[in-house]
Amino acid sequence: MHEHPAMTVMSDTALQAAPATRARGYWATVGRRIGRDKVSMVCALVLALIFLSALFAPWLGLADPYQGSMIRRLRHIGTPNYPLGTDELGRDMLARLIYGGRLSLIIGILPVILAFMIGTTLGLVAGYVGGRLNTAIMRTIDVFYAFPSVLLAIAISGALGAGIVNSIVSLTIVFVPQITRVAESVTTGVRNMDFVEAARASGAGPFTIMRVHMLGNVLGPIFVYATGLISVSMILAAGLSFLGLGTKPPEPEWGLMLNTLRTAIYLNPWVAALPGVMIFAVSICFNLLSDGLRSAMDIRN
Repeated sequence: MHEHPAMTVMSDTALQAAPATRARGYWATVGRRIGRDKVSMVCALVLALIFLSALFAPWLGLADPYQGSMIRRLRHIGTPNYPLGTDELGRDMLARLIYGGRLSLIIGILPVILAFMIGTTLGLVAGYVGGRLNTAIMRTIDVFYAFPSVLLAIAISGALGAGIVNSIVSLTIVFVPQITRVAESVTTGVRNMDFVEAARASGAGPFTIMRVHMLGNVLGPIFVYATGLISVSMILAAGLSFLGLGTKPPEPEWGLMLNTLRTAIYLNPWVAALPGVMIFAVSICFNLLSDGLRSAMDIRN
């Protein structure tokens, strides 16, 4: 049975007109999956609003966060001109919470970023080189695990003294061992894979292999783990400021605001709890966003 020439022409035309199906890349798949996660998207929206409000605080027409008045101290939530009330010195709580987000976010996020860079480098070198260098790095890291994170941060901050820079340094030291351990474990699992062996056989040096061939394959799990540490960092940073080892008055910072408002907890508990609500909201949003990112990156499931 012979095929009609017209049908052959139509078939060829249909094949040429059909669009080519393009394979979706890994990160495009991750983005699509996390975009479907409603919890992660809500958390990302809340964090974006907090970040943007803290970034553009001078242009929001807020009251002076440093100017107080004993006449209007401890006003309740919903007071005219003071939607979130005033603190123990009569300063506008809304302005102080938004301006305080600047310091709180910097002290909470910057140590994780620094620890991510340092810990990833140490873990990558230790996992790839192995041998005595791995033993030296990882046994040094294990020493820090003998101390709880809270006590270690307090001890380092107490030794360095109060201040924003010292708080960032102490929290960075606390998080470097944790990220290094994760990076070393992931790198050890990737070190003997075929593409690494092929790069080694082609004459590539250790630095080139780690930078070009291995870094992109180990960065994802380390990044997800580091994102989860931001919630812990926010709480530790607020705790240091609460104990007087972080930000100094009269700077607006959520942990310091909790400390100064604790004497007013029985007079105006709702206003005194506002800094704690902000710390809780940011911490839980980062935690849930990290869980969503981890699930989205697990393509096998």
